[in-house]
Amino acid sequence: MKLYYAPGTCSLSPHIVAREAGIPLVLERVDIGRLPHSTANIPDFGTINPNGYVPVLELDDGSLLTEGVAIVQYLADLMPESGLAPAAGTRERYQFQSWLTFISSELHKMYSPWLFHPEYGADAEAGARDRIRQRLAFVETHLAGNGPYLMGSRFTAADAYLFTIVEWSSLTRIDLTPFPAVRDYLARIAGRPSVVEARAAERRKAAA
Repeated sequence: MKLYYAPGTCSLSPHIVAREAGIPLVLERVDIGRLPHSTANIPDFGTINPNGYVPVLELDDGSLLTEGVAIVQYLADLMPESGLAPAAGTRERYQFQSWLTFISSELHKMYSPWLFHPEYGADAEAGARDRIRQRLAFVETHLAGNGPYLMGSRFTAADAYLFTIVEWSSLTRIDLTPFPAVRDYLARIAGRPSVVEARAAERRKAAA
């Protein structure tokens, strides 16, 4: 399988999940700094994903899967013994999907685009920052009482996603000082071998 990714984006999440599950991936870096987005092999990434963003997972039969929330679940389900996603149909699976949805709608889409595009204006940025602080307070309370991970004692694909998004706080000047449990959580996950290896692999690709 091949993962189309861009450094510093949400595509780090499925990359981490694949490494946690022991699933080998071919990495193809997408240059999102210019239009049209392209890769070393594809002049116009829009032919792969007309929406123009990563991640995209190319399966072994050549079919394509888009949207990070779907991709991380697909990868986790390929290796159910990894425990990266609870079994389908269980109450825990729906709790897991609730976290994925929360991260996607309440955090991911607050950080991006609003804090990465100053042309949207100061009012939009201020509103996004206020919403992010509220949502991080919710995550803080949950981790402090139910951690160390979102689903309790086991790391799941939801943690890979939350880590990827909340790590943007340093780029966007979101102060995490009021959230000690969140800061400990980020540090804990940053040290996982899968995260260290994924970041190193993406740096090597970017430098090539």
